Amino acid sequence: MDAAERALLEEALRKTLRTSMPGTEPGAGLAELGWREMLTQEPDTGIPLMFRLLGETGAQAPVLNDVVLLAAGRPLGGAPALPYAGGVWVRWARGDGAPAGPLDPGLPLLRAEPEDLPPAAVAAGRRALGWWLLGTGRAMLTLAREHVLDREQFGRPLASFQALRHRLAETYVALEAAEAVLVAAGAAEAGSGAGVAAVALDDDTAVLHHTRALLAKAAAGRAALTAARHCQQALGGIGFTAEHALHRHVKRALVLDGLLGSTRELTREAGQLLLRETRAPRLVDL
Repeated sequence: MDAAERALLEEALRKTLRTSMPGTEPGAGLAELGWREMLTQEPDTGIPLMFRLLGETGAQAPVLNDVVLLAAGRPLGGAPALPYAGGVWVRWARGDGAPAGPLDPGLPLLRAEPEDLPPAAVAAGRRALGWWLLGTGRAMLTLAREHVLDREQFGRPLASFQALRHRLAETYVALEAAEAVLVAAGAAEAGSGAGVAAVALDDDTAVLHHTRALLAKAAAGRAALTAARHCQQALGGIGFTAEHALHRHVKRALVLDGLLGSTRELTREAGQLLLRETRAPRLVDL
């Protein structure tokens, strides 16, 4: 897929996601755009693009199910049980009539019984969620930036206050760093031939793939939570109101961070992996 084709696809995806009704999933529109073909034939382009745009637009779709099922070698269209923070398991229900979750009304996550998922499926899901968290963080940063440029206090634009500039700069750096980790993790998977579909790997390679995906999601989750904290400070009281879009992105970041392991859990797991292996992979490998 060349740059022009990618730009057209991004524009079409963004329009489809933005025009979907709140609380509904844009399933028909994504099917018309060939989401399953993107997933199976162009995963290195389709997955980052789809999930980043879900974050930026604030839309939702059960596409994580498809990523996990494909990597597990199972037929698409189902809803596998997914591990959640705190030892809970959830299922991403399909269909517009699915009940909403308690924290984020836009995500139909329901409690489920544990299910055996291959490590490759968990790793693929974590990388996809990392892109979703990154898009959500960028959406929050955009809202905060627009606010500080438009509003004034004491006769000066909010953007001129050093404390706010530092917070938004820290958010930007965190998001850029998380994107670099996600790109590196995706490039390493594509270069190794692992991709999205389940493949047989030796033990050392499997551990490395698992660690890359784990660190990528942990970095994206930390960046999104940093964005939520700093952008809320920049927006002040208006960021808490139902009329402003920020609170929806904050809820989305909190829920997605817990799915397939929270930032805190994944960081702890990465430390345990390093202790068990008694060595740390080179940064270029991660």
